[in-house]
Amino acid sequence: MKTGTALTYAIAAMSIAFLSPNLARASAMRAKTAQSAGDSNAAMAANSTQLRGEAEAKEMVPARAAVTSTLDANKLKPGDPINVKLADTVHLKNGRELPNGTRLIGVVSTDNMHPGNSKLAIRFTEAKLKHGGTVPIKATIVGVFPPETENGQGYDVVAGDQQPNGWTDSTLQVDQIGALSGVDLHSRIAGTNSGVFVTTKKSDVKLDEGSELTLAIGAANNRQTAMNGSGM
Repeated sequence: MKTGTALTYAIAAMSIAFLSPNLARASAMRAKTAQSAGDSNAAMAANSTQLRGEAEAKEMVPARAAVTSTLDANKLKPGDPINVKLADTVHLKNGRELPNGTRLIGVVSTDNMHPGNSKLAIRFTEAKLKHGGTVPIKATIVGVFPPETENGQGYDVVAGDQQPNGWTDSTLQVDQIGALSGVDLHSRIAGTNSGVFVTTKKSDVKLDEGSELTLAIGAANNRQTAMNGSGM
C-alpha cells in the first residue's frame, strides 16, 4: 500500500471515530425531542378530553333504565338497533322532560380500546317519547345490575327500579369490574360510546332481559349529533 493512501485511510478512520459519538448524541437528542413532543401531545389530548368531559357532565343528570329484551353480543353486530326503557321521569338541563317509559334508542357500536374475549359496545343517540317525538341525547352508562325480582326486604321490584343512581357530575369515567358475572363495564362521559361491556373469562357478553342500567344523560349538542350521524 502506498504511504499516501495509508495516511488517507488513517485520517478517515480518525474522522469516523471522532464523529461517531457526536452522531450518537445527536440521534439520542432527536429521539428524546420526539418522545417529549409525543408526551406533550398525549398530555394535551388527555387534558382536552378531561375538559370536554367536565363540560358535558355539567349538562347531564342521573337516570335509570330497564333492559327489556336480552342483548347478546354473539347475536348482534355493529349498527344493529337496540333500546332500553326509562324507569323514571327525567328532567334534562335544557328543560326537556323524558317521561317514565320513554325508550332510549341506540345502536351496537365498535370499540378498539378494551381487549377481551368478547365485548358489547353500545351508543345511545335519541329518546323516543310515547307520543312519537324524538329528542337527541348523549347518554353514558355509569352502572349495570343483573335482573332482580325482589329487593332486600322481599318486596317485588320491576326492572329499572332496583338500584338508586348516585352518579354526580364529578364522575367522568367508570370502570365497573365484575359488574355482571365475568363481565366488566367501561365508560367515559367524553367518550363516543355510552358504554363497553367486556369479558376476558367467557366467550360471550350478555345483558339479560330485566337487567338495569344507571345512566348520566343530557341533551346532545351539535357536535355530538354530527358524530352520531357520521357513525363515529
